[in-house]
Amino acid sequence: MNFMKTLSIATFATVLAGCGNNAQKAQEAAQRQQEIADSIAKAETVTKEAAFEAYFETLPEEPVFNIVTNYGTIKVKLYAKTPLHRKNFAKLALTGFYDDVLFHRVINGFMIQGGDPLTKDPSQEARYGTGGPDYTVPAEFVEEYKHIKGALAAARRGDAANPLRESSGSQFYLVQNPKTCAQLDGAYTVFGQTLEGLDVIDKIAAVAVNNRDLPLEPVRIVKVELAE
Repeated sequence: MNFMKTLSIATFATVLAGCGNNAQKAQEAAQRQQEIADSIAKAETVTKEAAFEAYFETLPEEPVFNIVTNYGTIKVKLYAKTPLHRKNFAKLALTGFYDDVLFHRVINGFMIQGGDPLTKDPSQEARYGTGGPDYTVPAEFVEEYKHIKGALAAARRGDAANPLRESSGSQFYLVQNPKTCAQLDGAYTVFGQTLEGLDVIDKIAAVAVNNRDLPLEPVRIVKVELAE
């Protein structure tokens, strides 16, 4: 009986050891697969960055982009005198960053705001307005660029947390009412202007919103593409 009991215990211990080894091997294999996936993603990012840099050099001094939404298309021109914002917006647009993001802050009689990648995920609704590409863009205030109807400007954090008034890495807004937005002149970077689609801005501004200015029905940026 003792011999059989000892054998059973030894067998059980062997099985446990085998299970432990298999689990460790599976964990190591999963880790290797993740490392490979990360390396591939990094290589793809580097390739995209290089491709963008080469392509950006071929763009006009003031490129024109279509912001295609489910309410219509807004055609905007990027200003030459705000080169950092111009290049950043072009990069995000041409690499698909803006595809499927929402206009998450809509205030009729003021402006419409979008560009937060968190808005692609409905489970992140409580955090809408806080997302971005983990960098900021230095302010580029140009006196002649005002918050006129259809002005394209960069959103940012408030002065207390952002004394240099650096812009969000991706969030932007379009002016619907220049009178109420005039107070923002010289404090927020204006880096473009709407050429066509002022009526689309008005349509979006008029949608029903909740108490956080989030549209009750999604107002989606389908894509942002270089205009023909």
